[in-house]
Amino acid sequence: MSTSKYQNLPQVSSELDQPHGDPSDSFEIEEAIDDSEELELEGIMTQKGKSNMGNAFMNMANSILGAGIIGQPYAFRNCGMVGALLIMVLLTILVDWTIRLVIINTKLSGTHSYQGSVYHCFGNKGKYVILLAQGLFAYGGSMAFCVIIGDTIPHVIRSVFKSAIQSNRFLDFLLSRNSIIILTTCFISYPLALNRDISKLSKASGLALVSMLVIVIIVLARGPVVSSELKGSMSLKNWFFDIGMFQGISVISFALVCHHNTTFIYRSMKKATLDRFTQLTHISCAIAMVCCSIMGIAGFAIFKDKTKGNILNNFPADDWVVNIARFCFGFNMLTTFPLEIFVVRDIVKDVMNGSDAEELSTKSHFIITTLLSFSAMFVSLLTCNLGAILELTGATSASIMAYILPPLCYAKMSPNRKGLLNWYAPYLCVAFGLSVMVISTIQTLVTSFYNKSDAGHCVT
Repeated sequence: MSTSKYQNLPQVSSELDQPHGDPSDSFEIEEAIDDSEELELEGIMTQKGKSNMGNAFMNMANSILGAGIIGQPYAFRNCGMVGALLIMVLLTILVDWTIRLVIINTKLSGTHSYQGSVYHCFGNKGKYVILLAQGLFAYGGSMAFCVIIGDTIPHVIRSVFKSAIQSNRFLDFLLSRNSIIILTTCFISYPLALNRDISKLSKASGLALVSMLVIVIIVLARGPVVSSELKGSMSLKNWFFDIGMFQGISVISFALVCHHNTTFIYRSMKKATLDRFTQLTHISCAIAMVCCSIMGIAGFAIFKDKTKGNILNNFPADDWVVNIARFCFGFNMLTTFPLEIFVVRDIVKDVMNGSDAEELSTKSHFIITTLLSFSAMFVSLLTCNLGAILELTGATSASIMAYILPPLCYAKMSPNRKGLLNWYAPYLCVAFGLSVMVISTIQTLVTSFYNKSDAGHCVT
């Protein structure tokens, strides 16, 4: 979930975002742009876009395979092994479809962005809903990243200075979890977040994808050899279906959702046709599903009912191989945190002054950035339950962005859809999104209220 790494991508000319075809033709609205029209537009798209299919794939893969991947074993624990695999496939299909709906909706509405299509359909109410959803998604991500920093970097440093810490109480305090979170936020993440130019912050996307792959490989390699004391047991419900299924759906959704970046990726393509974007989406979502499934199966099969919200916390703090993954991941979060704050700050500006307003004044920029950065940091000081943050963010903002607004906009702009499935599918998707949002949120809050200790989620 790297929220804003595409803010500086080049945009394709407005001809590409004009409506094509009759919305009533059917659910397969992509056919409205025929081959001759795509060939006619190809010259424009080649001139304006810079990303070939390979680069566009890297962009989308980076967007999908974010911090949420380390929570997939926890999602499997909530759902049960069989249930999680079925849900993973279902959500991948649903996310694949709604990602494409975002682009289809921009064409039907004649707008240039996800927010624009929602505003076209529902006016200011829709505008504020999508801004709130995107803001909460980014803000939830910033809180999750602070938690991850506290779960990774301190344990790497403490393992290096283990003997010195034992004889020096001040050093022990200085390298504690909360001290490291405060220090890294104050002296690294917060100063970066104060930057107004996002292009200076967006060079770490390649590192993000590499770090995800490193973590998957290390969990696969080190998991089987950990002490048996760290491994749990599997009941019948763990193997098949568990009552925490909706919470698991939220965690999986957090990992798969990238709808806020969809139009940036589409307009960056050299030949931005719906057929090519459909192919790109199918490949990216399929690979994300495979990676998330491998991580979920590997982590849950090893640690079973002891699986934590952050799978790296299941490993001992002095495991030097896992500490490599912790360091890579924690360092990546230090640079990704400011990107999330950038997005939330921009949304706050839009809500306060309107989307066409000038940049925030220096004073407002400083105050808003400070409040956002340190409030997110404050949450991470109180909990190391990454799973709960992923659940709440996935249940609320991810559900709105992925399962509710895209099909709702499509249904409003395509009132004469043909076929029983085509007519009901958008409303079924909306009903699913609302169910996930309500049930998962209630389950997470109830679980957190009755289980007030976060010790079970912290590093061993």
